[in-house]
Amino acid sequence: MASTPTVPRLPRIRKLPLNPDRALYDRIAATSSASRIPTTSFTIPPRSGLAWHVPAAHILRLSLPDGPQVGDLNLWSAHNPRERFWASRTRQLEASHVSTYNRLWSCLPYLRPLCTIVADSLGPRVGTTEFGGKCHDLLGTRCDPYVNKMLADDEFDFHCHSNLVRAVLPHGLGEMDVHDVLNVFQVTGLNQEGKYFMETCPGVKGDYIEFFAETDLLCALSTCPGGDGEAKKKGRMEDTCRPIKVEVWKLAEEVKEEVLEGWSEPKRPNYRGMHGMTVPQGQNMG
Repeated sequence: MASTPTVPRLPRIRKLPLNPDRALYDRIAATSSASRIPTTSFTIPPRSGLAWHVPAAHILRLSLPDGPQVGDLNLWSAHNPRERFWASRTRQLEASHVSTYNRLWSCLPYLRPLCTIVADSLGPRVGTTEFGGKCHDLLGTRCDPYVNKMLADDEFDFHCHSNLVRAVLPHGLGEMDVHDVLNVFQVTGLNQEGKYFMETCPGVKGDYIEFFAETDLLCALSTCPGGDGEAKKKGRMEDTCRPIKVEVWKLAEEVKEEVLEGWSEPKRPNYRGMHGMTVPQGQNMG
């Protein structure tokens, strides 16, 4: 009697967090205004900062209502501020400049996507400039009064760091909670010597970037006192500074299930080790 041939079992393909479900995020980005229910809308004035909440599965849009302006963005878990955006790891896992489908990751020991970019009107238009710059920067960080004092002996107190500190105080956070940022709408790069450079923000009125909240978030944004980056040419920072608009939407119930099919809130890595604490002198390689 002939034996039944064995059908080879295909290896199980693990869904990796670095390869997000693009169809899911395309569906979210494609939702119409009728399918988005507004929950929050306000404008952050020039050279200022504000903080606000974005619940999980909501859409956050940052936009330029009056033209080019750079914004410095911080993120935390709304329920645990020790879990916050980790700019350097995001730069390693994603890219030095982020756009659609890139995720913003949280710090250890949580290490999960806090949000995913689902739409971006400016980054793809900028592409790579003639100097090698790209948009939505993770190379640099927020301007701060400490560096300013060191370099210029100046007490100017409206840097992005200061704006973010003032923004989070009403939410029970303080200066030590402010961390490295995503510089939205900012074009930067590294020159041939590896030194950081900034270019003028090329945004126009109506440009935007949209994020899908993977978990409940506390967000804070500073409208950078550097404005669009043209201060050195125009002579006055005030002439280059503009507001940024913040909008948050939830998905209408009649479309939510279909649009979010397959989505669930990301989990932290299931690491069960002890960081080598059982061998405090280090691993024995002998």
